[in-house]
Amino acid sequence: MTLPLGFTSSDAGALPLDLVGRADFAAWRDALPAPTAAWVQTQGFDGSAGTVVLLPGPDGALMGAAVGTGADPLDPYAYGHAPFALPARSWRTSDRLEPGVRDALRLGWGLGSYRFDRYKAPPRAPAQLLVADAGDEVFAVLAASVRVRDLVNTPTEHMGPAELEQVAREIAQRHGAKIEVIAGDALIERNFPAIHAVGRASHRAPRLIALEWGDAAHPHVALVGKGVCFDTGGLDLKPADGMRWMKKDMGGAAHAIALAELIMARKLPLRITLLVPAVENAVGPNAFRPGEVIATRQGISVEIDNTDAEGRVVLCDALTYASERKPALLLDFATLTGAARIALGPDLPALYSNQDTLAQDWLDAGVAQRDPVWRMPLWRPYLRYLTSHIADIANGGPSKMAGSVTAALYLERFVPADQAWAHLDVYSWNDADRAGRPAGGEAQGLRAVYAMLKARAAG
Repeated sequence: MTLPLGFTSSDAGALPLDLVGRADFAAWRDALPAPTAAWVQTQGFDGSAGTVVLLPGPDGALMGAAVGTGADPLDPYAYGHAPFALPARSWRTSDRLEPGVRDALRLGWGLGSYRFDRYKAPPRAPAQLLVADAGDEVFAVLAASVRVRDLVNTPTEHMGPAELEQVAREIAQRHGAKIEVIAGDALIERNFPAIHAVGRASHRAPRLIALEWGDAAHPHVALVGKGVCFDTGGLDLKPADGMRWMKKDMGGAAHAIALAELIMARKLPLRITLLVPAVENAVGPNAFRPGEVIATRQGISVEIDNTDAEGRVVLCDALTYASERKPALLLDFATLTGAARIALGPDLPALYSNQDTLAQDWLDAGVAQRDPVWRMPLWRPYLRYLTSHIADIANGGPSKMAGSVTAALYLERFVPADQAWAHLDVYSWNDADRAGRPAGGEAQGLRAVYAMLKARAAG
């Protein structure tokens, strides 16, 4: 298997690299030769997160280095700074690392090595960490995280509905999955009117991408991802600063695709259905309009209060289609609301679920994987904010209250009450560079949900 960026299998010239936290710093320093310990003291290194110290030999040549990991050696981001803080050469760690620390190091190193280089070469290569091979599960998890980042970072000109379909087709072919794509006016013929309504104004045809994989005897999990490849806001046009980064509005689809690919790559004993409604919310003569009432697959009529609340409209048909298959679990991912970011900031995806056990399992996995999500309430009295006087429900309303909650409540209307369901309102983005988190697309909650599904499959 090809090693990902930031890793090498050649030990030629690899220098030793120590991992040092605040708690074990004193013991590590005291075991160093006196001149080296004095050098460390002079540099002010104390094992704090985000720090490194280069260790010179007697002749002044570089003989090794240490990475400060702070308080939590199981946090992958404790190592995310290392690939670009260290000189761009190969490094080897002790072969006696605890498995959890080793995996966190490898994942954090890979996340920190990432740069989106499709259009611009990075100014330097990352340092390389010595590994025997890339067959461990941690590298599959890393590949899924990179998949999300690459999909979200790619501009819409190269990642529209057709290109998203092509990605899904390549993954299906690689893993022996079945795939069907319903595009253009065929969406009307096949009873996906809401997906068609949102995407019809674009010159790039809307579509529903449906992938099936796994043994029918295994538990069935349906994954749905919002694939709005660009969101102008429609006729309720976004301002320029609100539209600037809307290539990322397919971040939910990126998460669902990457999760499906990870499940297939690791051959989890699950049967999966992946559904991605892929559209552009464009402005055109036949764009859907505020005040229109549109049909949905479930037969619920929807009054369009705001064309910029389009994600929930495309998702409702996909959720209905997924529910018709009666999966054991239905999970959806969407860059759905700015309100979730106002409530929880950029790092915490908002989790909604109609089943306490499912929500708690995801929360617990998030803590264990250092990939947190935060549960929000499905406070059903707030459905009053989606009241329509001429349709069964509106896709928005005049109130700015509880915007993320009302969006989740809208989605819940299209999920049967006895269907175990969870919805993740995810940002899919880093606003600025941080250690292990370069600015741009980001996988959030992905490691947690994979760990949860793996545990459930094993149990």
